[in-house]
Amino acid sequence: MGLIRIPNPSPSIAGARRGGLERRRRRNPNPNPSRSLFMASALPVEEQEAQSRRVTGDSFIRLHLRKLKPYQPILPFEVLSTRLGREPEDIIKLDANENPYGPPPEVAVALGNLKFPYVYPDPESRRLRAALAEDSGLESEYILAGCGADELIDLIMRCVLDPGDKIVDCPPTFTMYEFDAAVNGALVIKVPRLPDFSLNILHIVEVVEQEKPKCIFLTSPNNPDGSIINDEDLLKILDLPILVILDEAYIEFSAIKSRMDWVKKHDNLIVLRTFSKRAGLAGLRVGYGAFPLSIIEYLWRAKQPYNVSVAAEVSACAALKNSAYLE
Repeated sequence: MGLIRIPNPSPSIAGARRGGLERRRRRNPNPNPSRSLFMASALPVEEQEAQSRRVTGDSFIRLHLRKLKPYQPILPFEVLSTRLGREPEDIIKLDANENPYGPPPEVAVALGNLKFPYVYPDPESRRLRAALAEDSGLESEYILAGCGADELIDLIMRCVLDPGDKIVDCPPTFTMYEFDAAVNGALVIKVPRLPDFSLNILHIVEVVEQEKPKCIFLTSPNNPDGSIINDEDLLKILDLPILVILDEAYIEFSAIKSRMDWVKKHDNLIVLRTFSKRAGLAGLRVGYGAFPLSIIEYLWRAKQPYNVSVAAEVSACAALKNSAYLE
């Protein structure tokens, strides 16, 4: 924008204004003698003004984040070992569903032979996506890798949700959905599961019609109860005008088939997977998702360029080579 210059008033106008002020002062030197002014502070006026202009660090933080409750993470072996006075090997952790058997032995070998750790990783994770395509049968152009599925959950929300938008959550379930929604300024509509932990489809339909949420997060098998979503119920939800994010973190521990290939025929479906459970790579943070082509291009634009580390990609590829161990 250009500058708009306002010229000084002409001498005649300025003189007329000064003359009018002088005449008013002579007629009424003290228009309100009963009113007195007192200083609210003994500080000089300049210092008071400086203090009023002084800001604190939290004034820069987005308003909704000032009230955000932090996510409650798990404690690692090192912290538990110190607190409990036990060796890490003597501790059995059950709070995060980590794989106690660890990754296939090929992972340690691959990490030991790691080349070029001083070079940034492939921003497209080409090697990993090719291995995932071979493992899943879904073409690599539908697949996006992330620093754990958690990163992809947040990335989806950042791409889809405006502040004030709504999501549907079906508790009890993975609490990361609610947390990431709060971080992104979204509102959470909770549709509790039925007593047998199945989805309340009728209530979901009602909420979508009335509240117009942008997306719904579903976990199958569900965390923490292990319940699964059958094809009939999933198709009913996919018929609604809502983006469906299906989290299959525990799919390998069930008898049901993955719906990754469904993204080729449903433009409102995203399927998330992880190496944390099946492959025992929770500490290296590797997740991936299957996306419709109409959606994935925007996630490619918005994701961090080097989100999957060299060590994570090498480890995930090595784990996929030992399918017998993973099974």
